[in-house]
Amino acid sequence: MAEIILVTGGARSGKSALAERLAEERGNTIIYIATSEPIDAEMEGRISRHRARRGAHWRTVEAALALPETLDNTDGDGPRLVDCLTMWLNNLIYYQHDLDTALEALMASLSRQQSDVVLVTNEIGSGLVPETPEARKFRDLAGELNQMVAALASDVYLSVSGIAVKIK
Repeated sequence: MAEIILVTGGARSGKSALAERLAEERGNTIIYIATSEPIDAEMEGRISRHRARRGAHWRTVEAALALPETLDNTDGDGPRLVDCLTMWLNNLIYYQHDLDTALEALMASLSRQQSDVVLVTNEIGSGLVPETPEARKFRDLAGELNQMVAALASDVYLSVSGIAVKIK
């Protein structure tokens, strides 16, 4: 069975760089599974900076919605890094996918992986209570998703101000 590793933290906490290092420790050719869509110039810049940080030994696969299928299709090709679960959840909500079905599919996929998977997610429940019902629902769903993946994971890291702490 593969190692499932979850890396969480707040915005700009160093979680993506930590996840990249953890993935590189697991193989020479790494598959980067990107869940973000370049919807505007600012997001395009973020994506470009992430790509520039990675070397030629990284292969990028885009999976804005089809994360479980992408994990299954790339299993056996080396370690994978999923960045990030929070954006994937956002995409599911935006495109009105059935969340229960999607989350069940992700958990089933993770439980059958043979190659290691490092997943990045945002810890969004540590801040202020969101003002709107929709934002509170998103916060709650992200927390539930994080708990589900953390329960399955062999290792969980929290990144704060560029400092990683292994919490599981």
